[in-house]
Amino acid sequence: MTLKRLWNQLPFFAWLVLLWMLLWGQFTWLAAVSGVVVAVVVTRLFRLPPADLTGRVSLFWLLIFGLQFIWEVILGALQVAWQAVGPGTPSAAIVKAPLRVDDDLIMTHVAVATSLVPGTTVIEADRARRVLYLHAIGVRTDADLDAVRRHALTWEKRIVRAVGSRAELRTCRAGDAPYIERRSAESGSEAR
Repeated sequence: MTLKRLWNQLPFFAWLVLLWMLLWGQFTWLAAVSGVVVAVVVTRLFRLPPADLTGRVSLFWLLIFGLQFIWEVILGALQVAWQAVGPGTPSAAIVKAPLRVDDDLIMTHVAVATSLVPGTTVIEADRARRVLYLHAIGVRTDADLDAVRRHALTWEKRIVRAVGSRAELRTCRAGDAPYIERRSAESGSEAR
């Protein structure tokens, strides 16, 4: 294993150790050492394709993301509570939300952030086409559907600002078409 690959996998290894310590509810040396042992066994026993990190982390945008996430969780909880006790019957819809960036980690982060905010949850992820299918409550009109799609793209942009590559950041800032549309256009031009 090369030093660069080892360096790229270090955050995932550290995450496994932290997860182990969280599962045991202990932040002790024993939990850390046993977490390292478990992380080594898991990473050697279950061989997964390496997920390459961009190497770019913006601590400022990561902090902003964290604050926005906390705010969205609070706001989402209040909206769900109002849907439950407010007048009328709560409405819901399945919303197709195509993403712009072609990256497994970014797609995963968007799916997790979207699902953790009350009111929406990811019910399917189409990895090949970079599309998330969301179950969202409070959707009554086409404008509400568009708002849910835009919100997924907002999460994508927030995450890319925090941990995405410079190319992914340019894609989000430029407001490029979703990945599936760009891929279709490229394959259509190659067929001619």
